Amino acid sequence: MKPWRPQRAILLKVIGIVQYKGKLLAAEIYNDAGEIKGVRPLGGQVEFGETRVDALRREFREELDTEIDIIGNWRIFENLYEHEGDVGHEYLLGVSVALLNTSLYEKEVIVFSEDSGEDTAARWFDLKSLRKDEPMCFPDGLVDIL
Repeated sequence: MKPWRPQRAILLKVIGIVQYKGKLLAAEIYNDAGEIKGVRPLGGQVEFGETRVDALRREFREELDTEIDIIGNWRIFENLYEHEGDVGHEYLLGVSVALLNTSLYEKEVIVFSEDSGEDTAARWFDLKSLRKDEPMCFPDGLVDIL
C-alpha cells in the first residue's frame, strides 16, 4: 500500500475531543517506518454539503460505531505541518464530546478502520504526558486548552 501523504489542498476537518479521568482519546499517527509520530483526536474531513455537526457525528459512527453528544464550544485550529517531507494545510473545528456507548471509556485500545482500509488504534493518553510532548499531540495548540 502506498504511504499516506498530505493532500495539496487546504482541508476542513472536524475533531471530537473526548476526555476521561485525566486522559484524551486519540488515534496514533505513524511515520513511514511504522513508528508513532504523534496522536490526534478522532474525526475527519467535512464532506461537501455537510455541516460540522453532521460530519463529526458521521466520523464517530464510522470509526467507533457510537453516537456522541456535543458538550463544549467549538474551537478552530489552523494546522500547517510536514509529514515525510510533504507539507499539509488544514483547518480543524474541534469540540468536546461525550461517547454515548459508555463501554468505550473502559477500553484501553480501540481498533478501527480508516477510509483507506488501514487499521488504526485509538488509545487513552495521559494529559500530563501529552503536555510534555510524550507523545506529540496534534493539532498544535490543542494541549494548551485541555
